[in-house]
Amino acid sequence: MFSGNVLHLKALSGIEGGVELLLDHQASSVNKIDDLFLHELELVLNWLEEESSVRALLISSAKSAFVVGADIFSFPALFKLTPEQQLEWLERTNALFNRLEALPFPSVAAVNGLALGGGLELALAADERVLATTAKVGLPETTLGLCPGWGGTVRLSRLIGLTPALEIIIGAKPVAAAKAAQLGIAAAAVDESALRDSALALLQQMLGGAVDHQQRRCAKQGPAALEADCSLEQLEQQFARQLNPHYPAPRLVLETLFEHAQSPFVQALDAEHRVFQSLASTDTARSLVGLFINEQQLKQSAKRYAQEGLPVRKGAVLGAGIMGGGIAYQSAVTGTPVLLKDIRQEALELGLSTASRALDKLIEKGRLDQSGKSDCLGLIEPTLSFDAFAGADLVVEAVVENEGIKASVLKETEALLHPQAILTSNTSTISITALASQLQHPERFCGMHFFNPVPQMPLVEVIRGEQSSAQAVATAVGYALTMGKSPIVVNDCPGFLVNRVLFPYFNAFNRLLHAGVEFQRIDRVMEAFGWPMGPAYLADVVGLDTMVHADQVLQRGYPQRMGHAEQPIIECLLQQGALGQKNGQGFYDYSQGARNKVVSAQAQAVIAAQLGQQPGFEPQPISDQQIIDRMMIPMCLEAFLCLDEGIVGSAAEVDMGLILGLGFPKFRGGALRYIDHCGLDAFAQRVDALAELGPLYQLPPTLRERCQRGQSFF
Repeated sequence: MFSGNVLHLKALSGIEGGVELLLDHQASSVNKIDDLFLHELELVLNWLEEESSVRALLISSAKSAFVVGADIFSFPALFKLTPEQQLEWLERTNALFNRLEALPFPSVAAVNGLALGGGLELALAADERVLATTAKVGLPETTLGLCPGWGGTVRLSRLIGLTPALEIIIGAKPVAAAKAAQLGIAAAAVDESALRDSALALLQQMLGGAVDHQQRRCAKQGPAALEADCSLEQLEQQFARQLNPHYPAPRLVLETLFEHAQSPFVQALDAEHRVFQSLASTDTARSLVGLFINEQQLKQSAKRYAQEGLPVRKGAVLGAGIMGGGIAYQSAVTGTPVLLKDIRQEALELGLSTASRALDKLIEKGRLDQSGKSDCLGLIEPTLSFDAFAGADLVVEAVVENEGIKASVLKETEALLHPQAILTSNTSTISITALASQLQHPERFCGMHFFNPVPQMPLVEVIRGEQSSAQAVATAVGYALTMGKSPIVVNDCPGFLVNRVLFPYFNAFNRLLHAGVEFQRIDRVMEAFGWPMGPAYLADVVGLDTMVHADQVLQRGYPQRMGHAEQPIIECLLQQGALGQKNGQGFYDYSQGARNKVVSAQAQAVIAAQLGQQPGFEPQPISDQQIIDRMMIPMCLEAFLCLDEGIVGSAAEVDMGLILGLGFPKFRGGALRYIDHCGLDAFAQRVDALAELGPLYQLPPTLRERCQRGQSFF
C-alpha cells in the first residue's frame, strides 16, 4: 500500500477488504491541501482504482483537525497564473476529487476538529461523513474574496438545498457538528471517542446494503432543492447584508448557484471554476488573501519576539479610567491577575464597571456565565496604594495623556517594582525615549499603546525607545499576545505608526475643508471608498480635543509635511466648545443620539467664517476621485516613510497596523498594498499631479526609485 509524507494507506481491521486513508501532513502542524497533498492523492487513487480487492474506504486524520483547508500561502503564486492556467489548476484538483467520489466501493470520512474549505470539499467527495461532536465544518472562501473551487458549492447545495448552502457559503462561518448533521451534511455527530467506530459501522451498513451509498452519490450530483417560490430577487433580499459591492464574491456565488441549481453536475462544476477564476483576478481577493498571510506572519513575528521575554504572572495598570479598566479587563479575561491602581475611588469604580460591562457582553453572546464573570472580576484587584506593586511583573501606565504627569507617575512607580519588572506607558503620542529620560532603568521601559475600546480593538503598538532592552520589548509583546492582542513592534517616533500615518489623512481633510469642500461630502466619498466612517465622523468619535492634541504633536514632529497654512477647522470647533460625541457637538450634532446624527449648524458656521477670512475665496470644482487622491496620497506616503525609515520591520506590519488600528478598508489591503494595486507608475503620476500642494504631496526619492525599478511591496 501507499505511504507518503502526507497520505498513508493501511488495511482496515474489522472490514475485509477495507482500507484506511490516513491524513497526516509530516511537514505541517495541521493537515492542509497543498501540491504535495494533491500529488500523493493522485498516487493513492491510482492504487485504489487498480487494486480489485478493496471493498471500502475510511478517510481519517491523525491530527487534531481533519483538514483546515487549502494552503493559502500558495495563492499569491496562483494569482500570477494566466486565467487558462488557473482553470487548469482547478480542473486538475477537481478531477482528483471526482475520482475519489467515483471509486467502485463505498467511502466514509471520519471528521474530527475542523474541516474547512478544501477540507470540507474533500470530505464531501466521500459517500458519507461522520462528525465528532466537537468538529466544525465550513466553506469560508468568501472571507478571502474567493469561492469554493473544488466542488464545494455544487455538492453542498445539492446535498442540503440551495438556501441552506448559501447560508453556509456566504455566511462563511463554521457550522457545529450537530447542526451539520441536522442539515444533512453528515450522517451523524458522535462523541469523538466513538468517531472511528461509528464511521466503521456506517461502512459496514453500506457493504451490507442497509445504507445505499450510490443513492448518496446521486444526491450530490442531482439538481439542488429549491423552495417552490424561490427567485433570485428573494435570495438577494435574504442575503442583502452580505452583498457588499466592495466584496464581489458573495453576490457572484449567489447568482451562479441560483443559475446552475438545476444544471447537470459537470456544467455546474465548470461554472464554479469560472467564478473562482474570475474572483482570483480581483484586487479584493489579492488583498484579502494578502491580509490572511500578513496576519500569520505578524503572529509568527510576535511569537519570535516573545521568546526573549519574561513571563508575566501578574500585571498592573496605573489609571483606572475607561482605558485602564479596559486593559485590566483584557488581562483578567485572558487569565492573568492584574492590579488596578488609581488615586480616586470613583475612578476605580469606573474601571471596574468598564470591565463588568465588557463581561456582560460576553454573557449576552453566550461565551460566559455569571460564575465566569465573578471569577474574572476576582482577578482584578482594585487599589488606592502601591503596596502590592512589588509583585507585579509588568506595569501599564495609563494615566492622562500629559508628558509631565506620566513622567512623574512612572518615576514614582519604578522605585516600587522588583528588579526584573517591566514598566510600560500606554501613550498614543508621547515619546517613549523622552519619558525614559526620567527613569533609573530606561532599559526596562517601553511603550504599550492600546486602542480604545480595548476589548474590541486587536492592535497593540509596542514602542521601542532608544534605550529599551530587547527583553523589555519582548516581555511586552508576550503580555500582549497572552491578552489575545496583535502586537506590532514600532520604533519610537512622533505618532508611532498608526497616528503618524493617520494625521496626514486628517491634514488633507483640513485642506479640503479650506478649499470649500463640504465635510459631509468628504465623508460620503471616503465611506464609499470603503472606510467605516468618513474623516469628520471619525474625528467626532475620537474626540476633537484628542484630535487637536495629537495633531499638534505631529506638527511639531514633522513641521514641513504636517504643518498647517491655516488654522485647522477641528481646532476652531474645539475653541467653540465642541468635543464631538463626548458632548454631542462636533462636525455633526448628536443631540438626538449617536445613531441620529445631523450636520451641525455650529460646524457649518465655523467653516463659513474660516472661508470668509480668505480674501477673494472661490471654491474650485473637484471630483470624487480627486477627493480620494487628496485624502489617500498623504496617508500612503507616510506609510511608506514608516517602512523606509525602519519604524516598523516590514510592509506587512505597516498594513496590518492600519487594518487593525484604523479600520483601513480590508478589501484594499492596507496603504502599501493600495499602492501596489494602483500600480507603482500610476501612483507616482497621481502624486506628481498634486505636487504643487506642498511637501505632503511629494514623492519621496526612495519611493520614486522603487517605482522606477517596478519593485512592489508584496
